[in-house]
Amino acid sequence: MRSLRSTRTAGLTKTCRVRACVIFNPTARGEKAKRFRRHLDLIAAECALKQTVAAGGARSLALQAVREGFNIVVAAGGDGTLNEVLNGIGDAPDGFERVRLAVLPLGTVNVFARELGLPMDLKRGWEIIRAGKEMRIDLPCVECFVNGSAQRRYFAQLAGAGLDARAIDLVNWQLKKKIGPLAYVWAGILALGQPASAITVASRADSAVGELVLVGNGRLYGGQYRLFPGADLRDGLLEICVIPKTNWQSLIQCGASLLARGELPGGAAKSFRSETFTLTSPASTPLEVDGESVGHLPATFSIQPQKLRVIIP
Repeated sequence: MRSLRSTRTAGLTKTCRVRACVIFNPTARGEKAKRFRRHLDLIAAECALKQTVAAGGARSLALQAVREGFNIVVAAGGDGTLNEVLNGIGDAPDGFERVRLAVLPLGTVNVFARELGLPMDLKRGWEIIRAGKEMRIDLPCVECFVNGSAQRRYFAQLAGAGLDARAIDLVNWQLKKKIGPLAYVWAGILALGQPASAITVASRADSAVGELVLVGNGRLYGGQYRLFPGADLRDGLLEICVIPKTNWQSLIQCGASLLARGELPGGAAKSFRSETFTLTSPASTPLEVDGESVGHLPATFSIQPQKLRVIIP
């Protein structure tokens, strides 16, 4: 890959000597994955390719890429692949200082890629990675329970507890391949039939109780919806959105507003910001980050300001 001179302006960095490793799932289906495979020869001439062989494999491959000295690790996939790669970088000592994260969006929704303004076109996306323009953004982290033991998980864009996490557990992945984002809508309808949990959010300055809690590092949720309109990837704070009830009435009200304006209706949720807070519930309540189920409450959230180096247009 070509070398670049180093320049710095307003938190953006363009670095030299790009050495990239692309991590992808060779069995991924869908039109974007097919187009990606057609571009493999072009990409392979300029980078290393690492193929996943099992679910969760992108995380270990990202750790391996850091150890091998790559300074850009590319998540070629959806938000789930992105999250695995992000955590693999974090598994390496000083991984976030040594490596920049890049994305080739091949998934169904690609929320983080949309947040960064990345093109969905693979050729243009690869040109952006080749250019190597960098920005530092905040790095959120959550500590939760998985099979009874505490674990830490980084995330790039968002997290959720309650209805949306239950819906992710219920997504039919074959249906997702056929109808795309509508599979999440159907899973959400199924999740409404399950008992809701009362979730308490507590920070130093605020607290609230609701049946759905969403956490944003960036503005977007579920694609182009501005669920966290005041969010800033570089302000050192997480946005917390607490929806009191998750029933048909609130779903129709919120859904209509999101479709019409891309935002929740006024008064539908309580929102506040914090750098650290906890989520607790008396019932077993699932938790998701970047659209992937990761465990159950209780959970403690924190954020490291401008810790993550990402490639942007």
